[in-house]
Amino acid sequence: METLYITAFLVGLLGGVHCLGMCGGVVAMLTAGLPAERRRHIGTQLPLQLGYNVGRIIGYGLAGALMGGLGAIAIGYLPLHTAQRLLYGLAALFMLLLGLYLGGWWPALARVERVGARLWRRIEPLGRRLLPIRRFPQALGIGLIWAWLPCGLVYSVLVSAVATGSPLQGALLMLAFGLGTLPNLLGIGLLAGAAARLAEQLWVRRAAGLLVIGFGLYALWQLVML
Repeated sequence: METLYITAFLVGLLGGVHCLGMCGGVVAMLTAGLPAERRRHIGTQLPLQLGYNVGRIIGYGLAGALMGGLGAIAIGYLPLHTAQRLLYGLAALFMLLLGLYLGGWWPALARVERVGARLWRRIEPLGRRLLPIRRFPQALGIGLIWAWLPCGLVYSVLVSAVATGSPLQGALLMLAFGLGTLPNLLGIGLLAGAAARLAEQLWVRRAAGLLVIGFGLYALWQLVML
């Protein structure tokens, strides 16, 4: 289980280039919508930037609890050992796919984002009611909605949340992932992306991909040895 938590955190941390593509526009839009006097100083916009990200990470935790609950239901319908092996094998497979995705070798997981597009079309209008953002509760609400933005990176980690077979552990897994994304996305908002520039380097993306692939292979080896 510790392997899953570490992998989720590293995926969030080292998936920065994907975060730039998927969420950079959201961060830029929210930052541009702030009054000019708040945009000039990091200190004045920090509470709202934290609100966006705290809400987003809480949203990930809720999604993880939901998926962990589905895993628990699967365990209830199958023999315990069989269900655990199936779910753990599924998580290991997605680790391998995610490593290939992060390294830029096979973008198949990008197709997973289409799955959530219909749900997002229903949720996204709720966020418009909170604009323009002026107070922390509004920023928190926007963050909760932002968490459901269709993202192959998020969805692949959610599969691992299913494998935990527990709402609590699924939530903790997604919270670990969310904390990993925090430096990049908070940096984009406060420093116009300066904190995420390292993640744009090809060698960083490929190192991240190889690391996640290594975790996936280790998980499969553990599965075979059980």
